[in-house]
Amino acid sequence: MELVNRADLPRVKLPGRIIQNAVGKASAISSEKMTVGFATYSVESGPMDPHNHAEETVVILDCEKGWVRRGPSKDKLDERFILKKGTVLHFDELEWHVFEYEEDGYVDIMFIYGQVDNIRPEEMLQNK
Repeated sequence: MELVNRADLPRVKLPGRIIQNAVGKASAISSEKMTVGFATYSVESGPMDPHNHAEETVVILDCEKGWVRRGPSKDKLDERFILKKGTVLHFDELEWHVFEYEEDGYVDIMFIYGQVDNIRPEEMLQNK
């Protein structure tokens, strides 16, 4: 068994979010089969662009004045869901979505992927 505490993970600032990689490729605990980590969306990280990627499960760890939007395309994210601590979300592969928040809000999540490739929007663009 391997163990890591979130407080000990480096914070990596990416466009629209700050992530902490716990399990997976280039993570505190190496895995070639799955990816687990944390992400925070807030004014500190700036707004995130709508994106899609590999199938993903998200657990809302904490949230204040935050929501997720989803839809059939980057420019048509008409469904909006207010987020609450403890909510579990599942995104199908290539499902368009974006996490958003009011200026004084934030969304803090744990993300889980059953793979280690095509999990970041930047990686999806690179592999096209």
